[in-house]
Amino acid sequence: MKIALLGTRGIPANYGGFETFAEELSTRLVERGHQVSVYCRTNNVETRDESYRRVQLVHLPTAAHKYLDTLAHTALSTLHLLFRRADVALYCNGANAVFTLAPRLTGIPVALNVDGLERNRKKWNALARAWYLVSERLSTWFPNAVVTDARVIEQYYREHYDFQSRMIAYGADLGRVETRESLDRLELEPGGYFLYVSRMEPENNALLTVQAFERSNSTKKLVMVGDAPYAADYISKVRATQDPRILFPGAIYGQGYRELQSHCAAYIHATEVGGTHPALIEAMGRGAVTLYLETPENEEVAGRCGLGFTKDPDVLAERINEVSAAAPEHLEAWSAEAASEAAERYDWERIVDQYEDLFRSICR
Repeated sequence: MKIALLGTRGIPANYGGFETFAEELSTRLVERGHQVSVYCRTNNVETRDESYRRVQLVHLPTAAHKYLDTLAHTALSTLHLLFRRADVALYCNGANAVFTLAPRLTGIPVALNVDGLERNRKKWNALARAWYLVSERLSTWFPNAVVTDARVIEQYYREHYDFQSRMIAYGADLGRVETRESLDRLELEPGGYFLYVSRMEPENNALLTVQAFERSNSTKKLVMVGDAPYAADYISKVRATQDPRILFPGAIYGQGYRELQSHCAAYIHATEVGGTHPALIEAMGRGAVTLYLETPENEEVAGRCGLGFTKDPDVLAERINEVSAAAPEHLEAWSAEAASEAAERYDWERIVDQYEDLFRSICR
């Protein structure tokens, strides 16, 4: 099939979960013989190469604005798609629901991955939240199929809109990597640090994580990986800590990211909005002990193999102390359970199988 992927910032991934998803899905589909194009924002990608790992790249401009970036680029990408054509198109981000109607009316089958309930993110103003709410309804009308990546989100659409989406989870690479170059660069020892990975925005609770670690008595370090283009004030609060145990290396991708996940004492997942979060299941796939904020979505992913905590910093501090004091055999048991859960539910090849089946079904 000739497949187009729209609505992300583009690949190679250098921002967030949708970009990692786009890279993993597109490259694996190409390996299976499909022709895949990914639309990229010129203000995000670092190169203007025409292809990446045999995936065709379409670079188009956008409006570099918090509220217009996604919509402006997806609108232009949709116009380009209408002339370029494809056998099937996959849109990412529920906010783009309005753009899925045009390709469908011109004979291009369309699937929309809505992610989670984005209107609950604190970074959005009232107008943006209203757009996401309207987009939820449009997503049940305009595309041929809607993809949700968590049972909780699937249930939400069924209960609120009497609409049945297609639940396809996010995928994860499995197994630890042995290299340690990123650890050496940051002067870290294997098992000597806790890892947090996310865009540093309020609903991802980076500040909560820092406050909890400050209250812990752990002798390990905390590595806060991530950044955000429109959250300077919040990030300044997070980075204001005077605790020498806490490191802020910024955003890290690729092999360095995989190394940090593979060798951490535990992964702290504090995100409260969204569906299946990529960093959480990726950490599980590496066999990391997982500490997760207790939300329905996070419980669905890690509830059977992780340790939950609330938004009380003292509770997370207790979990950090618990892991720091745990015997090696207990840590190994937690690690093995996390890796087993990820292998059973989030293997990338199984996820790509499901997307292939989806594309074929809406093409028919």
